[in-house]
Amino acid sequence: MDLIRISAVSYLNTFPFVFGLKTSGELDDIDLQLDIPSVCAEKLRTFQVDLALVPVGAIPELDHPIQVADYCIGAEREVRSVLLLSRVPLQEIREVALDFDSKTSVQLIRILAGKFWKINPTWRKLGPGEAVKGTGCESLVAIGDKTFQLAGKFPYVYDLAAEWIAHTSLPFVFAVWLSNKLLPEGFLRKFNKALEYGIRHKQEIPAFFPNQIPSGIDAISYLENNISYPFDARKQEGMALFLKLMNES
Repeated sequence: MDLIRISAVSYLNTFPFVFGLKTSGELDDIDLQLDIPSVCAEKLRTFQVDLALVPVGAIPELDHPIQVADYCIGAEREVRSVLLLSRVPLQEIREVALDFDSKTSVQLIRILAGKFWKINPTWRKLGPGEAVKGTGCESLVAIGDKTFQLAGKFPYVYDLAAEWIAHTSLPFVFAVWLSNKLLPEGFLRKFNKALEYGIRHKQEIPAFFPNQIPSGIDAISYLENNISYPFDARKQEGMALFLKLMNES
């Protein structure tokens, strides 16, 4: 059997998945690649990989994606790593710079701004690597591990997952596992077992990734309290609403 090519996100919130895929002993027939979220989606769309952890905001760009896992990157409270950072209060924001790394957060901020916050800022796209600097921006949408350092540089910090939950009473789903073709049932069973293994062994993450944990962060607390992994009915409902609102915007 050919190696099944997988693209996973290279952020702390995905480390339990990566840990499970690498150490569970369930899978020995994969080519695991670590990418930023937007690249995961592009690799799946262009058939560079067979399976990927895809930002929900990129799903409409895919042809007939197939859900392959019982787990996701979701939030049932503040997520801490998807933020609107601002030098002015929310209602005074005039321009928002948008992180290159994810389309989901860009779509989410547009929905929150137009439907719930009732503000109409201009949007400025950033290039690769620009968001991590956090300079020259009145307001900035940033995602991933960079947010842990950036948050302290802005007086106003808005957690986008918490804002979504406050306005919809539903969890938010940032990314789901999708394939671009039918994969063997036996492989999918082992794949889900590997993901579950990683989630159950979150305590081992700091030791396994000693040089990749953002400084000053309690990784276990973040993974336990801010990221919710089961792709349950409530999260599926939240994702469906987000895709509906995205389509209407």
